[in-house]
Amino acid sequence: MAVETELKLHIAPEHQEKLKRHPWLRSLSATRARTLKLYSIYYDTADLELHRQGMALRLRKVGRQFLQTLKGGGQVSAGLHRRNEWETPVVSEQLDFASLKACGGELPHGVRNRLQPVFVTDFSRNVRLLQFEGAEIELCMDSGEIRAGQSSCPISELELELKSGSPQQLFKLAQALLDIVPLQVEHTSKAEYGYLLFSAAKPAANKGKFPILKRSQSITSALQVLIGACLAHVQSNVPGALLKLDEEYLHQVRVGLRRLRVVLSVAQRVYSDAELAALKEQVAKLCVELGRSRDWDVFITQTLAPICTRLPEHAGLREVLNVSERARKQQHAGMENSLASQDFQRMLLRFGAWMQGAQTAGGEMALEQFALRTLKKRGKLVARLGNTLSGEDAAQLHALRIACKKLRYSAEMFGSLFSESKTKEYVAVLAQLQDILGTLNDIAVAHRLLNELDNSARHDTLTLIRGWMEHDYAERVAEFGKAWKRFAGQKEFWG
Repeated sequence: MAVETELKLHIAPEHQEKLKRHPWLRSLSATRARTLKLYSIYYDTADLELHRQGMALRLRKVGRQFLQTLKGGGQVSAGLHRRNEWETPVVSEQLDFASLKACGGELPHGVRNRLQPVFVTDFSRNVRLLQFEGAEIELCMDSGEIRAGQSSCPISELELELKSGSPQQLFKLAQALLDIVPLQVEHTSKAEYGYLLFSAAKPAANKGKFPILKRSQSITSALQVLIGACLAHVQSNVPGALLKLDEEYLHQVRVGLRRLRVVLSVAQRVYSDAELAALKEQVAKLCVELGRSRDWDVFITQTLAPICTRLPEHAGLREVLNVSERARKQQHAGMENSLASQDFQRMLLRFGAWMQGAQTAGGEMALEQFALRTLKKRGKLVARLGNTLSGEDAAQLHALRIACKKLRYSAEMFGSLFSESKTKEYVAVLAQLQDILGTLNDIAVAHRLLNELDNSARHDTLTLIRGWMEHDYAERVAEFGKAWKRFAGQKEFWG
């Protein structure tokens, strides 16, 4: 068994030719580039049992040779794909289960007799071996298509496979290539695209979740896994957000970035290097920018839309709605430019490089003790802010909302180290409190947006909207009082 370590990058077809001819790339080449024709058939059961178990079985024709490959396990983090691989030559275009078993590959019980072709990949691969800062890296430029029945999708990507050296060098090389041509870090493998084509599944936003941690893990290992999960959450939703497939994609990008921001705050207690601080600042700026587009989304859908529904003939409301839609569109355009930018891709690559090279001080405490300290600190802050809250002070409510958000994400982060039932119960009550505080904050933000729209011609209409909001605000404040009592009365799950 081998462990394949590679970084996948999407590249536009016209940029492949520019990259192939670039003198800097040629200067790194340890061998002359060669072009291969690769045709692969992927096998699975009709109900995709291999895919459900995180496995992929293919038969690939390379020239006159046939290669049989089983992949399974592994992970994807910041675009770095690591998978276990069992590969062996076979004599013909037929699966050879004896050869698979001889090289250590094992299929799930009962699958062998139910295998069928599910999709094919058909592409040309330009291959060269590079020497880069002490590492040997195979650069593959792939161009072709994936086919499943009558459906197909194009292939145009780079694969940087580590042959020797540190995985960090893959990200550093990718950053250097980004200076030559535009690239996008690819979270999804060719096989995954093939499965999507075969199943004809409707794309859905990835809601993401924090991974299950083990008490035996080091703090460093746990933080690496948590950061990787947040990056994967963001990356997997960016394409859908840019294509406007559903509003949920953009929402999940925001959620992923907020989670990442909280994890990085915790990580700064362990790592103290300048690169982490710079990355955390960039994530914070992106959160603020995406937050502006969310502000207009919420204002239009949750404040203006219900009022317009009740007063459909009100010309002033229609005019405010139209102006708000234009402001929303402008904010979304800025947000989309940020997510589609090469700066965003460079940030992802910098994260990958940092994660592979990050060093921590020795003498780490146990992970559970570290989690306890984090949760206690977050919990005490929420309790202090909630117990000293005076009336309906907007600044205090905002501070409490932020503290609740950090506590909730920390609870979800480290919850797997404690009792599952107690953690779920605690987070559910905290989530109710956070939702009410979020609504109160949305109303406060709506007042700010109304101030931006204010002029003499709209004064009466905006007064109407503010009156409606004040009524809603009063109801939410009453709900907050009850939610705070429920939250303050429960036991902390970390005990």
